[in-house]
Amino acid sequence: MTAAGSSLTDFDVLSAGKQIDDDANYQWRVAARPVGNVVPSDFEWAATDIPQPGDGEVLLKTHYLGLAPVMRFYMQGTGAAGERVLEPGDVIHGRGVAQVVKSRHPDWREGEMVQGQIGWQTYKVSKMTPQEKFFRMPPNGLPAALGSGVLGMTGLSAHAGLFACGDPREGDRMVLSGAAGGVGSMVSQMAANVAGCDVVGMAGGPEKCAFILEHGCSRAIDYKAENIEARLDELLPDGIDLYFDNVGGETLETCLERLRMHSRVVLCGSISEYTRDEPFKLSNYTRLRATETRMQGFFVYNHLDRWDAVMDDLAGWIHDGKLKPVQDVEQGFQHMPRALANLYHGQNVGVQCCSVRGEPEQWM
Repeated sequence: MTAAGSSLTDFDVLSAGKQIDDDANYQWRVAARPVGNVVPSDFEWAATDIPQPGDGEVLLKTHYLGLAPVMRFYMQGTGAAGERVLEPGDVIHGRGVAQVVKSRHPDWREGEMVQGQIGWQTYKVSKMTPQEKFFRMPPNGLPAALGSGVLGMTGLSAHAGLFACGDPREGDRMVLSGAAGGVGSMVSQMAANVAGCDVVGMAGGPEKCAFILEHGCSRAIDYKAENIEARLDELLPDGIDLYFDNVGGETLETCLERLRMHSRVVLCGSISEYTRDEPFKLSNYTRLRATETRMQGFFVYNHLDRWDAVMDDLAGWIHDGKLKPVQDVEQGFQHMPRALANLYHGQNVGVQCCSVRGEPEQWM
């Protein structure tokens, strides 16, 4: 899944000489709508005065920002339902972790850590409306950085996709594509260590395959070097009970050909299709009828009512050693465009995020 377009070196040139301090609000804005993969000219750097909160508002100071492939869709003027459509010149959408440094809101205290819709900026004034989906970060003894991914929307996606949609059962023969990615690296561990599934993971390259074997997968398929069809037939000759799909396209089609009776397919992501000129047309969906398989997609924002319970589960599994949080941290807000490009060049392992200021000195 090597992306076309600019190399990562071009993104290093874009970030060169850019630094942040606490005397201004730095932002990354949409300069142009991406055509294919993101390129440096799609991004605009800006520095503005730090905004001040009015009545019923708070000032947030950004510490971490999470990244996901959907952000390219935001920049194109599409994306998640309920999100405001971005135009050139707008701050790019994104969730992250911030500290309340000034509050004129009765429900939020200075010093609290929150995670929610901050955008690609180092400060934000917010009314903390439901549309921004802010959540307090509980004092669970875990780093604040995890709120930008593992204990954030990525974690909710992994949990909801696996448990609410996948209905994993002990002994399931499971296949997981994108196993080294943000959602995949969590699903593999939860499926193996919590649900008792036997997980065959797909990843690109020997290093990533070695990584997924240490994070829940019993066997690995290197999609860059191996024939996926042949390896699936070798590793799972009796077929697949549960397929968790993060890539779509031909990989999804291949797995549908190998379904067992009463199997389940979870549609989480389709990163292999994001830069195609035409949507992929699934030709063998009738396999679902023949095997009485349930194929289910999901939208993470439809599972927000389960937020507290899911975060308690995830934090508990981290403390118990059943879930090892993996976050690929890009250091420095100036490198946000490169961090997004990493996702399309296959450079990230685990949840991709960016450290803007690192861990807060203390928080409530």
